[in-house]
Amino acid sequence: MYSFNENDKKVMLEEITYFFKEEFDLDLGIIGTDKIFDFITELMGDRIYNKALNDAMKFYKKYAEEMETDFYALFKDET
Repeated sequence: MYSFNENDKKVMLEEITYFFKEEFDLDLGIIGTDKIFDFITELMGDRIYNKALNDAMKFYKKYAEEMETDFYALFKDET
């Protein structure tokens, strides 16, 4: 499982607390918020990570194809 630095985790916990308060009028407290954070991270963390890798690969493949096209465009006509 991915671990977040303390500052990033603190910000995300505050956002979770705010969301549940605004959307459901629930005060989760520190323990409740931390449990929800851990649940979401465990449930979706690997999927989100893998999706990001797949998106990066699509970007890289497109970039490589464009670079190959640009490379061949540099050739001079030998006639």
